[in-house]
Amino acid sequence: MKKSDFNTNHYGKKIQLFTLTNSNGVKVEITNFGGKVVSIIVPDKNGVFKDVVLGYDHIDDYISGNPYFGALIGRYGNRIAKGKFLLEEREYQLVKNNGNNHLHGGTTGFNDVVWDATFIENSVGQFLELEYLSKDGEEDYPGNLKVKVIYSLTKENELKISYQATTDKSTIINLTHHSFFNLAGEGNGDILDHELFINSDIFTPINSESIPTGEFKIVEGTPMDFREFTAIGNRIENKNKQLKSGNGYDHNYVLKNKQKNVVLAAAVHEPLSGRYMEVFTDQPGMQFYSGNFLDGSDVGKEGKAYHRRTAFCLETQHFPDSPNHPNFPSTILESDKKYAYTCVYKFSIK
Repeated sequence: MKKSDFNTNHYGKKIQLFTLTNSNGVKVEITNFGGKVVSIIVPDKNGVFKDVVLGYDHIDDYISGNPYFGALIGRYGNRIAKGKFLLEEREYQLVKNNGNNHLHGGTTGFNDVVWDATFIENSVGQFLELEYLSKDGEEDYPGNLKVKVIYSLTKENELKISYQATTDKSTIINLTHHSFFNLAGEGNGDILDHELFINSDIFTPINSESIPTGEFKIVEGTPMDFREFTAIGNRIENKNKQLKSGNGYDHNYVLKNKQKNVVLAAAVHEPLSGRYMEVFTDQPGMQFYSGNFLDGSDVGKEGKAYHRRTAFCLETQHFPDSPNHPNFPSTILESDKKYAYTCVYKFSIK
């Protein structure tokens, strides 16, 4: 990427491109527009480096194109049914930007704002700190929400994302990261041969609008079972109600994480390149999305069209529509509490 292609102004704030590198030659490029990871360049088993996330070459395309490529998502990642939730006996109505429902923070979510950025380099490593104040009433959410997100790249080829937030009024929050991965290299075919493991026995079923029903179902005996490494495409066309509702995989998995530690959530292996990615988090859930709605209309890096199922997402999170399901872990952040969590994407060779 050329820094000059990202050096512009938007909403009166300066957009920039920042680069994290390590001694292994791994490189991660991030823009403070939407906190978007623009590229992750990692080697294969033969030492060939390729970019493994979908995106664009120019900032203009990030502004006008797919709003979620590589983005920070908030205030509320995933869907809220009918855009409504009840908090402290008051009903809030959010914008419906996904059919009848609210998705990924609304019309102007955290993916579409310019964050204040500080690049730090010291004896420990390189860090990019992003900060944003989401004002009370922004996208109709309550409370002045101060958010800080720290990206770092370790010598173990881990992209670490640390989320922090405080509010002056009770609100709801569910931040996540939305890179679209293809471990064969972005724009290099579909991801159906990628082998996926998910550390979960249970998923939350959805209705025809991809809203959780409120139930918990075991994965055993269903196409949702990734407790052993399985090719993503192996069962994706099964005549299964859940796969039909999601147009493929677009489901939240309940992670094995009762102690709320940073644990392994998932792992993915691309057999031809040998690239291997692990996902760690202290969140209760993770959304697995198999790129079902990519349709070739997004023309990305070097003019590559991104077609259906040419990428996957693994979004660590609280559960979708949690404010409307008391049996789900709470996403309420009160004024005397601090929101904090960690997500790690680790790259290696198998």
